[in-house]
Amino acid sequence: MPFDLSLSYPQWQGSGRHENLPRGAAAAAAICAQYAPQVRVPLGDNHAVDAHGVRRWEAIFAQFRGAQDVLARSGARRVLTAGGDCAVDVAVIDYLHGMHPDLGVIWIDAHLDANTPETSPSGNFHGMPVSAILGRAPQPMRPFLGKPIDPARFRYFGIRVGDDGDWALQREMDLKLLDPKTPIGGPVHIHFDLDALDPREFPYVAYPDGGLGIEDTIALVRRIAHEADVVGLTVTEFAPSDDDQAREGSKVIASLCEAAIGP
Repeated sequence: MPFDLSLSYPQWQGSGRHENLPRGAAAAAAICAQYAPQVRVPLGDNHAVDAHGVRRWEAIFAQFRGAQDVLARSGARRVLTAGGDCAVDVAVIDYLHGMHPDLGVIWIDAHLDANTPETSPSGNFHGMPVSAILGRAPQPMRPFLGKPIDPARFRYFGIRVGDDGDWALQREMDLKLLDPKTPIGGPVHIHFDLDALDPREFPYVAYPDGGLGIEDTIALVRRIAHEADVVGLTVTEFAPSDDDQAREGSKVIASLCEAAIGP
């Protein structure tokens, strides 16, 4: 089904390699705007200070609250989001979970993104969104978040890389991998970090650690949309180094959007 809102959330402050993220976020937003009315989350101070174990915390927190405001005013039940870095999904998933209490989350990514401020070796927030949606957000963010996602309703797909803290949380919460052959039902949000894709097919990312084929992964998204109710799709970490790469990578983003809308 079509989306109600296209959220342009061009956050770059959560990434450790942010140089090309603004270009990618703009290109992703241009594609997503074709599928729903678009609203942009305002960017915070480029020189925001580190705090609470998170680099550029002030900007990230301000943008998180800005995204929450946009989402709350929209009343949308189906959200298509163009990131920015992976941490944009903290606000989006929290909002959709409030709209759909039985929300399931499928996290397609080469990285576990399950560090906390205490375990992260870098302090980059794009490595912490999974822990945040599962109840381990930085302390000042917690009062603004609803009920955490049930780990039983969370599935990874495509993961290959993690720090010790990532793997520790994965074991502690028994976060499972998606079996692509198992039927999926209910309302579902798909987080799609483009670095999950094999860089030989999709090199337009800052962390080229993935191994998924484009056609197979789009087919998976299409199948999920056929079997379940995709109420959210977030595309993140698009980092083309020039306009030509932005145009090429945008074709894949368009295919993902089409697949998520489903039959």
